[in-house]
Amino acid sequence: MTAKKHLLQLGFWICLSSLSTNVLALDAANVPPIKQTKLQLYVDANEAYGLKQKLGDKAFFVDVRTRAEVAYVGMASAADAHIPYVEHPFEAAWDEKNGRFVLDVNSDFGPELARRMSAKGLGKDDTVILMCRSGDRSARAANLLKELGYSKVYSVVDGFEGDLAKDGPQAGQRVINGWKNAKLPWSYKLDKTKLYLPQF
Repeated sequence: MTAKKHLLQLGFWICLSSLSTNVLALDAANVPPIKQTKLQLYVDANEAYGLKQKLGDKAFFVDVRTRAEVAYVGMASAADAHIPYVEHPFEAAWDEKNGRFVLDVNSDFGPELARRMSAKGLGKDDTVILMCRSGDRSARAANLLKELGYSKVYSVVDGFEGDLAKDGPQAGQRVINGWKNAKLPWSYKLDKTKLYLPQF
């Protein structure tokens, strides 16, 4: 690591450590419309990790991706739980507009989050950090939680995998930012106690 890069990282962590949890880590004006939330509380992956480290058990960090994503792409080690905001129905049709299988909102998302947080002694005024693949689903999940009365819901704007490169040799690949690209702790080995395992 170069001395300049080391100093930049040190400066970032000093700035982050001085943040109050009520202060926006990212300026809402710089967040793309698809990733904006009603609460306007945003962090990038590095800031999410720092916020969770700072608050510990006083913050609840949720991976809101589908079960398939978590199973095949891995999960952040710092996450407290995996609760999908959307999920593929059992016999998913093809979504022509978005070029993927249909995703339905998980009607158990709010209740499951409330159960998990209550078990940790947390409530709707405590800090919640949401992360999806790249920041749009976590924004929609944050909006739902606001409607349910949560007041401190942060969306990780670059998500677990990051944004797509627009040009260059890696165009179309998620190599720009995000949890994995920031080399933050994650694993393919999943902790069953954190996973969403609905009883049918």
